[in-house]
This record gives sequence, C-alpha cells and structure tokens, in this order.
Amino acid sequence: MELPFLERVDGTDWKTHLAALEKAKKRGDADPTERYEVVMTEVNAADYGVPQIRNRVILVAFRADLGVDVEAFRKSVQEPPPGDWYSEKALIRSMMLGDYWERHGDAIPPDVRARVEARLPKVLPEDDGRKPWRTLRDALQGIREGEEPLPEIPLHEQDRKKEHGGIAYHVGWPDARKYDGHTPNELDRPAKTVKAGVHGVPGGESVIELDQRVPVPGKSGEWEYLYRYMTVRETARVMTFPDSWKLEGPRGEKMRQLGNAVPVMLGEFFANAVARALDGAPEDK
Repeated sequence: MELPFLERVDGTDWKTHLAALEKAKKRGDADPTERYEVVMTEVNAADYGVPQIRNRVILVAFRADLGVDVEAFRKSVQEPPPGDWYSEKALIRSMMLGDYWERHGDAIPPDVRARVEARLPKVLPEDDGRKPWRTLRDALQGIREGEEPLPEIPLHEQDRKKEHGGIAYHVGWPDARKYDGHTPNELDRPAKTVKAGVHGVPGGESVIELDQRVPVPGKSGEWEYLYRYMTVRETARVMTFPDSWKLEGPRGEKMRQLGNAVPVMLGEFFANAVARALDGAPEDK
C-alpha cells in the first residue's frame, strides 16, 4: 500500500517483490505523488463508543505529497485524550458506584442487577478518565440524541410481520435457540460482534437474553432467563445506524448488510480524524 505503483515483475514470486518494495522504501526516492504513508490501527469498537465488542484493523493511507502530519494523525486515533475514549474499567466503576443502574432507573429488575453485580470485581478499579463502555441495554434505550427506547417484543408475538411501536424492522422472529458455544447477548454488556453469517443468522450474537426469568423445571430455587432473536432494528442500533437508515431485502439480507458494515460511530471517528489531518496539511499541497 505504501508503494502501489511499483508493480511486480512478471514471473517473480511475492517474496522477490517484497524485497523490491523494501529496497525501494529504503532508498526513499519514489515519487511522492505515487507513495503513501500508511497508518494501521487495531481497534475494539467498544472503545470508541459503539455498544459492541468488535475487534478490527483499520488502515488509513495518505498520499506522501500532501504533507500530512502522519504521526499526529496516528496519535489522534491510537492515543486520543482519555475523555474521548470508553473502557470496560469505566463501565465496571459505573456499575459499582451505582451510576449505571440509576441511569436506567426501574427498568432493571433487582434480580438482574444482583446477578450482574455478583460478577463484578471486589475492589473498585482505578479511574482511567474514560467513559463507560456502552451496553446493549444502552443501545436499546437510545444513545443518539433524540432516540427513543425501543419497545419490548412479547415472546408470544414473534410473528415475522408486526413492526412493534411502528418502528421499521423492529419485528419479532421465532425459534431462537441457545446452547454451549451459542450463548445469547447480555443486556448489561456491549453486544457480541455482529456478523454477516451465511444466512444472516450466524449464532448467539443474534440472540438476546431478556430480563424475564422462569423457574427451572424440577430444580427448586433455580431460574432460567428467557431469550429471543434480536430484531433487525436492535441490531442496527448495535451498529450505531440511526433509526432513519433504510435497509433492503428480506431479514437475512438486512442482517448480512449490518454484519458487513463498519459501525457508524467508529467510521465517523476515523473520518473526522482524517479530515482534521487534511485540514492541518500545508495549503499549497
């Protein structure tokens, strides 16, 4: 990517071409209009405010003659001010200090809160200056300005047809399953990675565990939490698409489109960083 115009000589293998690329890079005499400065960043979308664990690599390439301060750009996307980032540690602190539960009010049953708190550390983590990771519950309540909470879908209304609350793509889907290796999303964690899947329904990452529970038959004092498939709209919120965004095709195709997408807020973060880097380049470039 740094030297895309240096083509491989016919009949040579990739190792030979790699050596030629490295030699040309070391010489440093390539035309700057045909050379790129490449920044590779490993990301977890949750660290950028997306309510989803999504580990990816993002590559940004600036043409060398533009005069972009590449190191400043690298720092802006890999080491932004703590207040601009989100973290699991901050989410744990928010739960242990009570802020998370207060934000959601009476929406969380006491047994659900107790279940989550039982898994938290015994010692309060140090404040890292970041914002709490956003959870699936946060996404369903709305994290964009003006977003309203999505209405719950009763388990007896998984009819593939009704748009609950009149919200596009917020349609129940029947026959959700869970088992070892196919466990559902928890509401009070960021969602699992949304995947395209072969048929648009890849596994546990498309299932949501609910707040409602029922006794386990034959096991006194034991409870099982109910679950269902996530709707397309819920999945779109996990990918931080606005509710006004339109998707095409049947449910499986919509889910595939979402699974193949870049979370909007993650893309926005990098797009803004690229814009600032270009704005800061010399005007004569």
